[in-house]
Amino acid sequence: MRPSRLARAAAVLPLVLLFTWSAPQWREEAPERDARAPVTGPAAPKPAVVGREVWHADEAAVREEPAYTRPAEAVFVHHTNHPNGYDCERDVPGMLREMQRQHIEGRGWDDLGYNFVVDRCGTVYEGRADSERRTVLGAHTKGFNTRSLGIAALGRFGEGEEVPLPMLEAIAAVAAWKLGREVDPRGRVRMESTNDASRYPEGTDVTLDVIAGHRDGYDTDCPGQALYDALPELRVLVARLRDDHAAQAQGE
Repeated sequence: MRPSRLARAAAVLPLVLLFTWSAPQWREEAPERDARAPVTGPAAPKPAVVGREVWHADEAAVREEPAYTRPAEAVFVHHTNHPNGYDCERDVPGMLREMQRQHIEGRGWDDLGYNFVVDRCGTVYEGRADSERRTVLGAHTKGFNTRSLGIAALGRFGEGEEVPLPMLEAIAAVAAWKLGREVDPRGRVRMESTNDASRYPEGTDVTLDVIAGHRDGYDTDCPGQALYDALPELRVLVARLRDDHAAQAQGE
């Protein structure tokens, strides 16, 4: 859904108040730079994605070229902890640029940590460079960045907050498109922690939901209780998108 389909907020919060997200508190782990997984088509159609050139990502500030990992076996859902009253069309590009700056300058990462960011109007933005084209190693869930996808909901979604349906549907569309074809979005996945700073010591085998919250892998309340409570619905939406795509393909 394009932001122009929704009415703009009557009053827009000053942008200085918007840049107060709960960014992950870690540095990036060693990447897999020579992943050679078989290339297969996606299990669901690619949604519309606003590229980095549109929101004017600072490519000169990026420290390293993208590191690639194998097809995503898990999705970690985050919230950015911005106030929710932003104007989707006017405010979001600047919010993304500031978040990229903070992740690079403040956290010491190579680039914006999340692979994708979704706003409350349902618009999907490419986060970390080349995430639209490949499975790129992000900096979103300490210990579990490899073979996973980080999708951030732009806003704060603590208990009692509303998770907009367009946002939830957009997150589902990204997950349905990016998860490996053989992965069941309603299932579980075995992963190994790669860092002692995660919720689990390095080397620990962990079984997680394929579509999990940030808190499942790291000691945080992210993605907020309201969004975390919506994850069962999100898994159903993702599975439905993939099933519908498979049924349509068989009928052609």
